[in-house]
Amino acid sequence: MTQTVNLPGGSTIPLVGFGTWQLRSKAAYESVRTALEIGYRHLDTATIYRNEEEIGRAVKDSDLDREQVFITTKLRPQDAGKARRALESSLRELDTDYVDLWLIHWPTGRDELVSTWEELLAAKDERLIRNAGVSNYSPAEIDLLTEATGQQPAINQIPWSPAQHDPALLEEHRRRGVVVEGYSGLKNTDLNDPVITEIALRLGVTPAQVVLRWHLEHDIVILPRSSRRENIAANFGVTNFDLTPEDVAAIDNLT
Repeated sequence: MTQTVNLPGGSTIPLVGFGTWQLRSKAAYESVRTALEIGYRHLDTATIYRNEEEIGRAVKDSDLDREQVFITTKLRPQDAGKARRALESSLRELDTDYVDLWLIHWPTGRDELVSTWEELLAAKDERLIRNAGVSNYSPAEIDLLTEATGQQPAINQIPWSPAQHDPALLEEHRRRGVVVEGYSGLKNTDLNDPVITEIALRLGVTPAQVVLRWHLEHDIVILPRSSRRENIAANFGVTNFDLTPEDVAAIDNLT
């Protein structure tokens, strides 16, 4: 059973997604096919990754119904003035009529913050996207968008790891009804830290699995990426065990 978290508006997003940054061409296609075979139902890409075509083809070839796969892509800030054209390009590359989530990849210039957000909301009204969100935004920037339009982003995708754990920032998002999606959780973590390795040994899992599971204990959406089948499977397996509250607290304190 895929674990999900609720988004504003009534839809849900799988807590475990498959990240595709730096996966290109054949590697992107084959990795996504493998992820879907293993059970992933959430794929994360972006215009800047230049792999939307391969991801779209992998979904088509998987024999899964489009509705079964949650697809995210992202708008480059430099495309802010031509957001609709950029979205249409992404939809063609992905070979789909809609994406489940469209994010602004990082903040535009201040003069374009609201107008770009309005473009995403317009696309949602036209049902070209199911949910609109942002990436690498501060709570203040989120507030600016919400105050100007009356609609907050569904998600903010930001770097998150034990070393970057910020309970106050997490609470800022929760208070606004914005889901946190964490990226680079493994890249920014010392997997040889004794706290992590002791938990991994006791549970019979890998240190990487412990860190990913820690994210889920905080209801943070994760996007692990790999081109190796065994790692793709191991990353998806983090839904098969739990951390104790004491484990979570110990990892929280690694900051």
